[in-house]
This record gives sequence, C-alpha cells and structure tokens, in this order.
Amino acid sequence: MNIIHNKDIGTKQKALAINLDPKIYGSFAEIGAGQDVAANFFKAGAAAGTIAKTMSAYDMVFSDAIYGAQLVKRYVSEQRLISMLNHEYSLVMERLSAQRGDSTTFFAFSGTFSALNYYKTNEGHGWMGLRFQMEPNGEFHDVVLHVKLLDNDNNLQQQAVGVLGVNLIYACFYYAQNPVVFLHSLMDDLTKDRIQIDMIRFEGPGFSKVDNRLMSLHLVKFGFSDAAVFGPDGKNLQPSEVLYKKHVMVVRGRFRPLINVHLDMINTGVEKFLEEPDVDKERVSVITELTLQALKERDADDNAEIDEKDFLDRVDILCSLGQTVLISNFHQYYKLVAYLSKITRLKIGVVLGYPNLEYIFSEEHYKNLPGGILESFATLFSRAVKLFIYPTLRNGELCNSQKFSLPPNLIDLYEYLLANNKIEDITNYNENNLQVDTDNVLHLIKSNEVGWEDYVPVEVAAMIKARNLFGYAGHSKIE
Repeated sequence: MNIIHNKDIGTKQKALAINLDPKIYGSFAEIGAGQDVAANFFKAGAAAGTIAKTMSAYDMVFSDAIYGAQLVKRYVSEQRLISMLNHEYSLVMERLSAQRGDSTTFFAFSGTFSALNYYKTNEGHGWMGLRFQMEPNGEFHDVVLHVKLLDNDNNLQQQAVGVLGVNLIYACFYYAQNPVVFLHSLMDDLTKDRIQIDMIRFEGPGFSKVDNRLMSLHLVKFGFSDAAVFGPDGKNLQPSEVLYKKHVMVVRGRFRPLINVHLDMINTGVEKFLEEPDVDKERVSVITELTLQALKERDADDNAEIDEKDFLDRVDILCSLGQTVLISNFHQYYKLVAYLSKITRLKIGVVLGYPNLEYIFSEEHYKNLPGGILESFATLFSRAVKLFIYPTLRNGELCNSQKFSLPPNLIDLYEYLLANNKIEDITNYNENNLQVDTDNVLHLIKSNEVGWEDYVPVEVAAMIKARNLFGYAGHSKIE
C-alpha cells in the first residue's frame, strides 16, 4: 500500500480528523509542559469522539500513588513513561473493551516533560508515547520517543509538545505501515530549530518488519537529531540516559568491517583511559561511533548515498562484540566533544589513529569558524577531555604524538596540550597491527583471498562467512 505524506494538513486538521474517526478512542495522561496534546483535540472540536479521559499528576506523591515508585528517581524518564502507558491502557481496556471493543481501536497517550523553568536554568526535554491497537480487539503496539525542546520560551515549548503529540497520534493511526513517512510527519508544523527527536522505538506485531536501528539512522540522516544511540542488543537508547554522569570513552571508525586493529584500539584505549586518576572505573561507558560521512559510499556519479544493508551489517558486527553504537552527524571531533560535554561533566576520552591527529591540526578544516582552530580547540580540549593516539607506520617509521610535524605557528599550542596531559600515545598496542591497511582487508574479503580471516576477530570472520557480508561470496581462493 502506497502511503502518501500530506504535508499540508495542519495540527488542528489532524486532531479533527482523529476526533471524527469513530474507531479511535482513548485517554491522555500528561505530566509537565501543560496538557497541550489533549488541548489540541479539545480545541479542534468533536473531542468527545476521541477522548475517554484526560488527566495529569504533577505532584510526585500523586504520581507515585498512581503509577508506582520507580527505581530511577527521575520523573522525566522512559521508566515513568512506560509505567504511565501500562496503567492508562489497562484502564481503557478494563472499562471500555466489553462495551465497544469490537468496533474500536483503543489507545493511551502519555507524556512526561520538563519544560523551560522560570529562570531558564534547565534544558527542556521529555518522553511521549502511544500504546494503540491497529484493529479492533487486536494486540497493542507502542511508539515511544524522546524529544529535546529548543525554544527559549516555556509557552513555545509547551506548544511544540502539543503539536508533536498530535503528529505522533496521527502517524500511529494513518502512517504506521510506512515508517519513513511516519518519521517525516512528526515534524509537521514544527522546525528542527524547535525540537530534536533523538530516540524513537516501534514495538508490536504490526511493526515486526521495522528495524529500530534503521530508525535511529533516519533520525540523524533526516536531521531530526545530531546523534542516536543503541545498545549491544540493538535496542534504541536515549543518549542522556546511557551517558549521564558517566566517563565516556569513544572510538570513531568506519568499521567496514571491524578488524583486529579496531579491536586493539578499543581495548588499549580503554586500558589507558582507566589508568587516568580522575576516572572512576565503575562509571565508564565505551562508545563506538559511526558518522554519516563514514557510512556514505560514492557511486559512479560521485553521489554519496548510505547503503542501509551495509549499515546494518556493520552494526550487527559491533553489537555482536558487545559494543554500544553512536550514530552521529559530527564530522569534526570538537562537535562530538561538545555534544558529549552537554550530557556528562565527567572525563571524556577519544581514541583516534595518528592520521586523525593530523586532520585535527589542519587549519583548513576550521575556515568557517570565526576563531579558526583556536575556537574549535576551546571546545575539543575543554574541561576533562583527553585524546589517546594509536600509532601508524609509514615508510617503516613509527608515527605518534611524539613524532608529529607541525607548522611553526602551531608548535607552541601543541606543546601546551602535551604539557597539560591533553594528548597521550597508546603504547601497549599490538605491533602486528601496524602492518595492516584497513581498506586492503576489505579488498581481500571481496576477492576471497587466502588468509583474510587472520586480520579480523574470529567472531567477525564467522559472521562474514555465514552471511556473505562486505562482498564475501564463498570459500577463499586456493593458492
């Protein structure tokens, strides 16, 4: 079925269309940022056709009494949202299914938000979700998302929540069969400088063909968020809930595929990071990062496109090795650090190969910044941030931070960073890895050359062979 995204239908029209649909009926529970989602349905007219109940529980004691005390003592959290959906949907089904279950697709909408406070000292954000039926007497489905509110005014943030909530409910009932159209429609009557959606998850039998990892990719690809995260189990995660109050150690790569060099970079980088005196070993999160640019392959006409299967192949391998994966739109490292620094105030470690150190110190990459390289470095090396350099072998010579050639105008700056422990070499690396060209390994796999398995972890080789990944098409050639 071809589902068309009608961009011209506004918030009020969407709410009215739902109100006039006799099959759609349910309840609203909203905490924080007003009750602007339900309000849109009341203002549209014919709300009695949709709304069984609307409520809020701002007081923490009342909220706990209704939805139960949570292990996570944050009322704006995914755990609180899920408890709200569980409670409200159960009530709808318990009280209404016998009367009208044969002709109605029931739903429960819930949201928990922290909008901008009076003094503007917080960052607005929140969770919303819809539990709903796709057919009468059918099983329920969930769509859950996290949103950042970027307006610099409380009323505007509340209004944005109201619009997004209507978009979500409309998408669930009219665009559920096309996830890409679904995602695009969430931004109707909104702009990307007003909200960012950095996590979304689809669950239920009707979404069995939806890969939530692709949904994470789409959020970044469409510009709805600068970054998205999912765990080793492939489940989408909200970045702040994973990295909040954590020491973060990040390794960026193309991972096409992950080879022994990458694994050694991760392991040796973690070892170095844990040796830092201001790092609590019990509070470390290790992240492997894929940027949009690293995912793009150019075709014959030099057009950059993302191969979704190729993306999932890389992710499957990373997750199989227990990695938490970050997809980002941060081509430059200082933007990555700026993003992570907003989530955690603890130490951040960045593991990178020697060629990337050269890239960071190339002034040409900062021509668009008024302050040039100094402006980027003010962010990159701010507070507790440290770079760990994995060496490279060139023409038989070892290249690391101690043998780094720079133009005269940057030497003093570089010496300052070294003296202040902002850059350090990884010394416990596997010397055999220095002989490996990562692009050449991919060529060996595609060509079925003997011995390519020696360059990748055993688990990765098995997965490549079992699923014919990265151009592998059969048994290796016999010399």
